[in-house]
Amino acid sequence: MSNRITVAYGDGIGPEIMKACLRIMKEAGAQLEIDEIEIGEKLYLSGNTAGIREEDWKTIVDNKIFFKAPITTPQGGGYKSLNVTVRKTLGLFSNVRPVRSLSPYVETKHPEMNMVIVRENEEDLYAGIEHRQTQEVFQCLKLISRPGTEKIIRFAFEYAKNAGRKKVTCMSKDNIMKLTDGEFHRAFDEISKEYPEIEADHWIIDIGAAKIADTPEDFDVVVMANLYGDIVSDIAAQITGSVGLAGSANIGEECAMFEAIHGSAPMIAGQGVANPSGLLMGGVQMLNYMGQNDIAEKIENAWLTTLEEGVHTFDIYNEQTSTKKVTTEEFADEVIKRLGSKPTKLPAASYPKDAKKIEVKLSKTPMQEKKLDGVDVFLECQDRNPNNLGEKLISATNDSDLNLIMITNRGVKVFPNGNPLTFCTDHWRCRFMSDSGKELSNSDVIELLKLINDAGLDAIKTENLYTFDGKRGYSLGQGQ
Repeated sequence: MSNRITVAYGDGIGPEIMKACLRIMKEAGAQLEIDEIEIGEKLYLSGNTAGIREEDWKTIVDNKIFFKAPITTPQGGGYKSLNVTVRKTLGLFSNVRPVRSLSPYVETKHPEMNMVIVRENEEDLYAGIEHRQTQEVFQCLKLISRPGTEKIIRFAFEYAKNAGRKKVTCMSKDNIMKLTDGEFHRAFDEISKEYPEIEADHWIIDIGAAKIADTPEDFDVVVMANLYGDIVSDIAAQITGSVGLAGSANIGEECAMFEAIHGSAPMIAGQGVANPSGLLMGGVQMLNYMGQNDIAEKIENAWLTTLEEGVHTFDIYNEQTSTKKVTTEEFADEVIKRLGSKPTKLPAASYPKDAKKIEVKLSKTPMQEKKLDGVDVFLECQDRNPNNLGEKLISATNDSDLNLIMITNRGVKVFPNGNPLTFCTDHWRCRFMSDSGKELSNSDVIELLKLINDAGLDAIKTENLYTFDGKRGYSLGQGQ
């Protein structure tokens, strides 16, 4: 049974490697009907700030499967990444990136490496909500939701179970970001108890990434928030021998997108030397997703045999281990010649014919009692003496039920009793809270802002401070 898919040839090396991959798939017997769309740099530069035509969204949604070559997002001009837009628009919450060593045929210092990185795809800093708040300070909001976190963690455990993997590792930075990354870690600990047959552990992201770079064979499935997963999956792919060998699946509840993890590499575009392997492995994931497991297995084994026999593109060619240096199209020819073959030394690919698609069920978020404790008012002020600002605020807000208890600059407490060595910018967080026991409302915040405005101070942003079932829903200042 054929599957209708949407294909985009992309930018840079994209057209070259997509042509090679589709030729291999056709020769392997993949049942595909293709609708082509144009996306990326050409559309951006023609004035289409989305990088995709509106009518082509319907093609992607109708077909539900999108096979995409790398694209170029022009630098500057405020262009948004279409990769991120597609993932979020289609609800492709899970990014699956298998990375493994192909030693000794592809040079690596880590011959035993074989892991899968599962990356959350929709939120975190990649929400892309940024603001310039003062002359000197820019802000990017890190958004972590309970449903988004639960979805990706459950997906990671279900993936491990389906693939016969033995361990799932979570990485976060909850020793610093205790609310956002703390929620990611808490959800992991809770959900892991539902999978007692799978080992679960947690690493702080910095030492965890160092551990992956040093002893990647200690890891199996690794689940991370968006930014961490993006960075670490590229590191992991590179230490296998080349980032150009890794494919990527972006999977949602209804749609999926498959791609290479590398970019469009415009510096080598048109030279016929690009390695199509990353996109081809994304295509193998696509065929498995569609249920064409036998074709996926056939292609991957032919690819492994080609690499094992030393037929390599320039990026992984090594005079000591390679036997033949080939172009993009020649590499496709060599893979096609070996369709039906299996590697003799590398582990052969084997996919179950009855593999089930992963379905994630969410638990209902319990409602908690929410109470307003106070407000953080962010100010722009060029006077770098926090004591002057503190005294002015106390005088201006004397009639308010909210009292100034702290001023921070870049998160560090500078008033009262700040350290004179602390460097300050023009961006000040001023925390106001009630000590009268009065139940606060947004009206109290509005009244406070009016007093601040009347004092000639520039309030640029507010953040309400809530407790949830009596637990603080906001961080303390550093040094508070």
